[in-house]
Amino acid sequence: MTRLMTLILCVVFLGYLAACAALYVFQRAFVYYPQANAVSTPTVRVNPAAEAFSVVASVRPHGGPDALVYLGGNGEDVSLSFHALAEAFPEHALYLLHYRGYGGSGGRPTEEAIQRDALALFDQAHATHARVVVIGRSLGTGVAVRLASQRPVARLVLVTPYDSLQELAVRQFPFFPVRWLLKDKFESWRYAPLVHAPTLLVMAENDEVIPRASTEQLLARFEAGRATLRTVPGASHNSISQHPQYFPLLTGTP
Repeated sequence: MTRLMTLILCVVFLGYLAACAALYVFQRAFVYYPQANAVSTPTVRVNPAAEAFSVVASVRPHGGPDALVYLGGNGEDVSLSFHALAEAFPEHALYLLHYRGYGGSGGRPTEEAIQRDALALFDQAHATHARVVVIGRSLGTGVAVRLASQRPVARLVLVTPYDSLQELAVRQFPFFPVRWLLKDKFESWRYAPLVHAPTLLVMAENDEVIPRASTEQLLARFEAGRATLRTVPGASHNSISQHPQYFPLLTGTP
């Protein structure tokens, strides 16, 4: 009986190690869900010409001092937001980043690669527009917060934001050592205190993906008076953009 129990425990332990290894190897498949372009839009190349592949952004050129950089969710085709954002921000040039592997962008998405591309896109927009608003949604809020900690963002809007992707992963996989396995942590809490732009956090009342506590923790990370939180009533994580309050909140005219 003792030998049998030992054998069972060894099998269970080896199975657990195999599951940890699989989670480590395939973890990015749980984070990123690349989408193809559903809407044809003008694009610009974001990454340096030295790269073997292109990273692109959907753009709507517009003269004047104002521009908007949009950073989408992990399963979002940002081209689907192009016309709605163009209507909501008629006086802004638009720059919607297609993460690596998404839309017309080559390569594979990682936190650091996406962050470099977002900085490059901001710099491209800021070169000809003095005031650049940055909007991040879901996964993109982690990209947006870090960007705003490093660049002179005019206004920051975070839709369904989280304090840390790592903490969300810990909740989802409580029996695995996620803190040691996770490569892309998107630690917004680390960068929020460094943000100087006026910031709006937009939370869905019935968000089934991002816990309310995570959004409220992020709010508390910002310098006092820097950020405000608005809750969209009745909205879920994916339906929030369909709510009548959504675009007025983004534009700052609720």
